Amino acid sequence: MAGRDPHERHRVATPLELLFDLTFVIAFGVAASEFAHALAAGHAGTGFTGFIFATFATCWAWINFTWFASAYDTDDWVYRFLTMVQMVGVLVLALGIPPFYGSIEHGGHLDNELIVAGYVVMRVAMVAQWLRAARQDPRRKSASLTYATVIVVVQVGWIASIFLPLSVTFGLVLFALLAVAEMAGPWLAESRRGGTPWHAHHIAERYGLLAIIALGEGVVGTVASLTAVVGEHGWTPDAAILAISGTGLTFGMWWIYFAVPTADLLHRHRERSFLFGYLHMAVFGAIVATGAGLHTAAYFVEEQSTLGSTGTVLSVAVPVGVYVGLIFVLYGLMARTWDVLHVVLLVLTVGTLAAAVIAASAGVPMTACLLIVTLAPLVSVVGFELVGHRHMAAALAKDA
Repeated sequence: MAGRDPHERHRVATPLELLFDLTFVIAFGVAASEFAHALAAGHAGTGFTGFIFATFATCWAWINFTWFASAYDTDDWVYRFLTMVQMVGVLVLALGIPPFYGSIEHGGHLDNELIVAGYVVMRVAMVAQWLRAARQDPRRKSASLTYATVIVVVQVGWIASIFLPLSVTFGLVLFALLAVAEMAGPWLAESRRGGTPWHAHHIAERYGLLAIIALGEGVVGTVASLTAVVGEHGWTPDAAILAISGTGLTFGMWWIYFAVPTADLLHRHRERSFLFGYLHMAVFGAIVATGAGLHTAAYFVEEQSTLGSTGTVLSVAVPVGVYVGLIFVLYGLMARTWDVLHVVLLVLTVGTLAAAVIAASAGVPMTACLLIVTLAPLVSVVGFELVGHRHMAAALAKDA
């Protein structure tokens, strides 16, 4: 583990990394499904709280492995075995998400045993990886040991949370504090202990691939919605509209994500890696929450939801609006620039989403309102293709 060249040409994701990512399909899927159940039952606050913590645990374990693999990818049998252990941890964590949601909904003791157990398994495997790097790459020993030390210390806190008689409120506060401590580790290692040789283009590709996996939840949500409609009424205009809106929404969100030249920006400004890495947890969360909203629409069609048409449309419109806003924030922070065009596009996006909600309140069918929601990311797509790409090119030329 001598560390890979951060300027290596043609660096791409490995088959093992792609296999590793597949386990996160399960975790994202369970988190979205439980969120949709909570929304359909009218427990939006409970669902949102559980979703935030489940998404953080999933994303953070993925992030730390990804940055490690970008710097130290030996692909020997030890590396592969420890990666498999982490994959097992992801699956255990996914199994712990439903009881975790349930305990938040019912109050009393926080049922976090399985979700913490899976998380700790993933993190302990990462400790082994970092200790190998510390032993075999003396130049970056300090950074690797910092990573390992912080992970071990925080895992003690996570394990203690299983055995302490925590109420839901206190348990969630403790979770938040431990999460902050987790995020402090990379900052200390990269900015105060010499850092690691991660590869900017490889990192950008890895994040893009996870975004695609998260977008898959939108496809799953669409299929769930279509199954409900077709099973109940056969192929109707509503079913066709639902197919178009779900697919179009997923495609539009994909389009604007990859319009941002994150690889080039990250390569030029490695010091902005924390903004890039940490902000993406919210981006991934918004994508998965959109899929959960589409699941909620399926429950509405099946008449198994306590949400009305307006609430159902909001369950999709809100995460879509958050996602589009975060993409603009990501570009602005990475490029250190702002554009009046972006303000115009954001205003038009919010206006489109508001129109969908107003239409639902006025009695327009829910599926038609979802079609209006689909237009929201397309506002940015059209703006970028007509004008925005030239603005971006000029901004990047100044930044070069």
